[in-house]
Amino acid sequence: MKNNRLRSIYTVPYTAWIVLFVLAPIALIVYYSFFDLTGNFTLSNYKDFFTSVYLKLTISSFWYAFLITLFSLLIAYPTAYFITKTKHKQLWLLLIIIPSWINLLLKTYAFIGLMGLYGPINALLDVIGIGKQQILFTDFSFVFVSVYIFIPFMILPIFNALDKLNPALIDASRDLGANSWTTFKRVIWPLTINGVKSGIQVVFIPALSLFMITRLIAGNKVITLGTAIEQQFLVTQNWGMGSTIAVFLILFMFIIMMFTTGKEKGVTGNGKNR
Repeated sequence: MKNNRLRSIYTVPYTAWIVLFVLAPIALIVYYSFFDLTGNFTLSNYKDFFTSVYLKLTISSFWYAFLITLFSLLIAYPTAYFITKTKHKQLWLLLIIIPSWINLLLKTYAFIGLMGLYGPINALLDVIGIGKQQILFTDFSFVFVSVYIFIPFMILPIFNALDKLNPALIDASRDLGANSWTTFKRVIWPLTINGVKSGIQVVFIPALSLFMITRLIAGNKVITLGTAIEQQFLVTQNWGMGSTIAVFLILFMFIIMMFTTGKEKGVTGNGKNR
């Protein structure tokens, strides 16, 4: 009885946090989405979201989030795999994580300096005879910088999944005559898929709502749901439309979380899957 009472007391701060900083903001967003610029109740915001302008914006956001997630995965998986094979893997992992401690704005401005018309990258291109190129304010620069920023968050869950993998399973696969590709496809990949799903979740969802990197690195070349929300709230002062876009963004995030959350796969001591 006493333990149950203590457990109830311990859940109070957690419940208060969820209510005040998760449920209440979402409720406010939903509430404001039903009002127009003049403060009148309306459903037109939801109707407007399904017009060609916002549908194209949504497709564009998903496309860029997909590219960022894909390139992050293609780089992160082999990187995480090779780190698990190194002698000082925790040190290498720390070196990869350290850049994520630096303020995002500082990193973004650093890339502006590097990729600018008079930056070191263009200086190098000029020296080798290619000439100065417009690197900033392009799709390439936006995806490149975004991938750089999100890679540590993709590497971490994949590294954890690979590090937990029983080496005896790989040895058994090779003893049974499987080549490296078959071993990866039939043993390594299925047993680390939850790490991949977690990585996709922590990269795709924030990539869907980027706005600061979009503004500073891509300029007006790339417009995502995040930049659309920023424009509606800060430029046009249309809180109703901005809230409506945010409502759909939250729905998209929940759907993505449902698809990327799976049961943990593993192998028990007797060799059976659980």
